[in-house]
Amino acid sequence: MTLHRTCDGMTRRDSLQIGLTTIFGGGLANALRATSRPVGEAGPAPKAKSCILIWLDGGPTHYETFDPKPNAPVEYRGEFKAIPTRTPGMMFSEHLPKLAALSHRYSVIRSIQHNQGNHGAGNHYMMTGAPPRVPVGCGAFVSFHPSMGSVAAAEVGAPPGVPAYFAIPSMTRSGGPNFLGAKYAPFVVENDPNHPQFRVRDVALPQGLTDDRFANRGDLRTEVDRFQRHLDKQTGDPALALDQHYQQAAELMTSKEAQAAFSIARESERVRDAYGRNAFGQRLLLSRRLVEAGVPFVTLHHGGWDHHTNLFSSLKKLLPSFEASIATLIDDLHQRGMLETTMVIVLGEFGRTPQINKDAGRDHWSNAMSVLFAGGGTPGSQCIGATDAKGFAAVERILAPENFVSTVYSKLGIDPGKVVYAPNGRPSHLVSEPTPIAELMG
Repeated sequence: MTLHRTCDGMTRRDSLQIGLTTIFGGGLANALRATSRPVGEAGPAPKAKSCILIWLDGGPTHYETFDPKPNAPVEYRGEFKAIPTRTPGMMFSEHLPKLAALSHRYSVIRSIQHNQGNHGAGNHYMMTGAPPRVPVGCGAFVSFHPSMGSVAAAEVGAPPGVPAYFAIPSMTRSGGPNFLGAKYAPFVVENDPNHPQFRVRDVALPQGLTDDRFANRGDLRTEVDRFQRHLDKQTGDPALALDQHYQQAAELMTSKEAQAAFSIARESERVRDAYGRNAFGQRLLLSRRLVEAGVPFVTLHHGGWDHHTNLFSSLKKLLPSFEASIATLIDDLHQRGMLETTMVIVLGEFGRTPQINKDAGRDHWSNAMSVLFAGGGTPGSQCIGATDAKGFAAVERILAPENFVSTVYSKLGIDPGKVVYAPNGRPSHLVSEPTPIAELMG
């Protein structure tokens, strides 16, 4: 298994080992608590039903993807050529030809910038729309504010029996619910859907366990829970209703609809090949199946974008299959009539430095970045904002993470300025500057 490390040395496996996916992305019992929509004030009219957010962990270079600088000196523009897209005047890297041909189906934002130049803080800002309140280390897993996925789980909900928020194959550093509570944490699908024996924990019955044996074990679980409730009453533990979530988990395991959503093998060979017979491609396909089943928010965590060294040789291997899978997802959603109601967003925590370093790489740079934004009523053929001639900073239509997150919320019908309350009663706005990006709203 490939382990993608960022410069702080953290890997997806590290997050599992320190228990974050147990606490925030834990079992199905917790995830199922997110299926009911709380009563609250109505937000804007929704333009989208769901969002697939593709997180490029490490900070993807804007130069070698969506904002090349063909006229800059070589130490800035790099080795890759720029190619025209279907949108007049908009150029992409030469290694994104399929996305270039589909530019009429999405917008590119080139002018989001912020002041959080390390992985932990940058992730938090872009995933929540809230800057960290205190200095955050590069390798930190922080949660000062609920993530977009958790807010969507709380405000939008999902069909009965289906978790509202998925993280594939792991939760991002700041992808948790914070004060919204663990019931709005993501359900993590860690296993590789490209594997012939792909199974989702808690959804498929364990190997060799028949329905009858499962029912018997369910009876045993009931007895254990009854005894546990007795102990809880003696100790004053507030978690007295946990058994109902286990019951919901059991119902999901026997639900034909839920089983079908995860049965990626039901897809045709043609479709699976188009997405790419690799972990990333098949995870994108699984994401499409989840939103097709009514899940409002899926975050796909894709590591390996922290290119301090060997940037060009690495991207020559990474970009072709990556962009082919993204292009297939956008086209597939369009062909199925789902793109108008499904946002597809591709981004990371920041961009990369203008000047290539001594190790043929680029370092962290939060003054400029690029974001691909498709679906949910988003007009295509748009390039929003611009960076200067060498890519140092945004100079036109300068935007902040707050604007980006407010756009996602508004499209889902969530008021980004809504006041929410922490358990201690302290009020907080979902986004402190709740102004969406007008050009993306349609």
